[in-house]
Amino acid sequence: MRLRYLVSGSAAACAAALVSVMIAPLFGQSAPRTPWGDPDLQGTYTNTYESGTPLEKPDDFAGRTLDQVKGEELASIRRAIQKRTIGAFLGPEHAPDNWWQDNLYLDRGSQAWFVIDPPDGKIPSLTPEAQKKAQARAAARKASARGPADSYEDRSLYDRCITRGLPGSMMPAIYGNQYQIVQAPGYVAILYEMIHETRVIPLDPSTSSGSSQVQSRDDGLSHVDPKIHLDMGDARGRWDGDTLVVTTKNFKEWSVYRNANADTLTLTERFQRVAPDKVRWTVTVDDPATWTRPWTFSLPLTVDPNPMPHYECHEGNYGLKNILSAARAEEKQR
Repeated sequence: MRLRYLVSGSAAACAAALVSVMIAPLFGQSAPRTPWGDPDLQGTYTNTYESGTPLEKPDDFAGRTLDQVKGEELASIRRAIQKRTIGAFLGPEHAPDNWWQDNLYLDRGSQAWFVIDPPDGKIPSLTPEAQKKAQARAAARKASARGPADSYEDRSLYDRCITRGLPGSMMPAIYGNQYQIVQAPGYVAILYEMIHETRVIPLDPSTSSGSSQVQSRDDGLSHVDPKIHLDMGDARGRWDGDTLVVTTKNFKEWSVYRNANADTLTLTERFQRVAPDKVRWTVTVDDPATWTRPWTFSLPLTVDPNPMPHYECHEGNYGLKNILSAARAEEKQR
């Protein structure tokens, strides 16, 4: 047990070192500061430019590193992704302005994949325990004899306008890729355009330059009781130099990332301004009950001058209503 966590800590440290190497050439000056002295990450960001980027390294790039895939080669890859995406759309080849398939801006994508650790760019293998859970889920699904949309339970939480969970809420999606970061002494809040969720992250006062303005708390970085589970987990943050480090635990079983173990999953996020218009977001996924080792992915968030639009998921969610009403109408005809 002790050795396993020593290995996990070493892997996380290696991932952080990799990120430092990646961003060092990009931003050679100190990050801007808030009026109370903390690094200033505030603003509205988007990751729409990274839409279509695979999470794992494609096999075609085996033996190559991210910094070896750039320039015209990367631009060509991004154009091919856009062509496949538009080709899969059943509407007109080019829809009106701001429709998702013309809003990919893939020529501005900055990397060819997201996983930076392990070095092979692949998500580690599932543990035997996790493999058994996956087989049990598949068997239960088969035994139910239900179709993919016979019940509201067959649709994802995303389809049902409930949550995209974490880190899913900040991963590139078909649209709705804006995020707003707001800071106050002792807190950072992140508002997500899609599903309109907000995370309020308490900060460890001992790491904040504005600690004198923070109302006295004795919780530090302690999390809520493990029996309390949240769709986006329970987050606690701290400053490590100019980097915001956020540790999140206590996830709900139904919305936990990639069917991980809700009781053992820990996500460690790092937010660091790497250019006047960019913040790099890096996530280390650590769940010894699900994967054989921790793994890390990273992507940039780019400043978006446009205001965050309203996300009216429930009001316009006719697709789900029609799917279910059609299933009920079919049942009546049997």
